[in-house]
Amino acid sequence: MSIWGKIIGGTAGLALGGPIGALIGLSVGAAVDVGIERTVSDSDATKHITFTIGTIALAAKMAKADGVVTREEVDAFKQVFRVPTSEMANVGRVFDMARQHTAGFEAYAKQLADLMQGNRTVLYDLLEALFFIAKSDGSVHPDELKFIRTVADIFGLTDAEIESLVIRHTGADPDSPYTILGVDPQVSDKALKAHYRQLVRDNHPDRMIAEGVPNDLIAVATRRAAEINAAFDKIMESRLRKN
Repeated sequence: MSIWGKIIGGTAGLALGGPIGALIGLSVGAAVDVGIERTVSDSDATKHITFTIGTIALAAKMAKADGVVTREEVDAFKQVFRVPTSEMANVGRVFDMARQHTAGFEAYAKQLADLMQGNRTVLYDLLEALFFIAKSDGSVHPDELKFIRTVADIFGLTDAEIESLVIRHTGADPDSPYTILGVDPQVSDKALKAHYRQLVRDNHPDRMIAEGVPNDLIAVATRRAAEINAAFDKIMESRLRKN
């Protein structure tokens, strides 16, 4: 059975606990007290499902942040999670319930931060996914940006890390290869190459799989890795032409 079938079928959701477990209970219509303070199971399957549902909840809450859920945002969500056509109605039910549920997005973000404690790679990828969805309709609404900043803070990013992430996605020239790599245009070739190699190591999909990044976000990691390689190649080609 697919992860979506397990979620909607109720074969895993009722043991999750916290606001995410409560959301599952509401979505499947189960009259079960999931317990806000219950400890989340350590099993890989339950952890994966908890992460997936929590991410759907955050995406839904962000879509509501600017008051309008666009077709582009829905399509971007489908790209991130590669939801099977047969399960779209079920996933849509979770998405819609998350938008209506009284639990604030901060509660979902906190549970995800606790769940993925020590694995910042996963949390960074989730922020990348949120930006991808927010940017899909052509711009990031100020309320969406505020939302992502708050989630990043809950995830434990420093102020400098948050600003670097924001500038990379919404800066004056977010498509600049230097912006994509997060380096100053005056960086030396040696420092640039060292920074690039570190980014490649940190964002390589194989490493992320080994570290337990859910399959649903591997597409985000793959996209980010491609952006890093393309940006580095563009900079080096430009510098070679000038020499």
